[in-house]
Amino acid sequence: MKRRKMSESRTIQTKLVLPPDTNHLQTIFGGNVLAYIDEIAAITATKHSNRAVVTASIDRVDFVSSARVGDILELEAVVSYTGRTSMEVYVTVHSINPLTGRDRKMTTESFLTMVAMDENNRPVPVPGIEPETADEIALFDMGPARLAHRKERIKTKHNQ
Repeated sequence: MKRRKMSESRTIQTKLVLPPDTNHLQTIFGGNVLAYIDEIAAITATKHSNRAVVTASIDRVDFVSSARVGDILELEAVVSYTGRTSMEVYVTVHSINPLTGRDRKMTTESFLTMVAMDENNRPVPVPGIEPETADEIALFDMGPARLAHRKERIKTKHNQ
């Protein structure tokens, strides 16, 4: 199966933080951000595999800072590593104050594992990836370590 460039799966979405999306502190609910992250990861993995996908795990979510009512959220995702049927998707979320056009800050960073499915809802092989830029290469090169950590975490949980 032919490898695909990481840039081919890159997906960007923009969202506006509205009052119903926020808590009593006027900052966005973490659950809303998680839903946005899951959605963009699915779109990204589908673009890479040309298959329907399911979320196998949300491996890590770091809430770095909050977004407030009126902020614009920019979500960016890319397939960062692949297994036989799975794809690791790296997602970042930044908030921007639209009134100033400044104050762009990282709000959330996450890794998810998505699995490509066939017509019978069985896992199906996916293309490998080909990093091009220095950032993509660094992200790709750390993939085996993240995969090993993920497998160890699952193994530890199942042995308790």
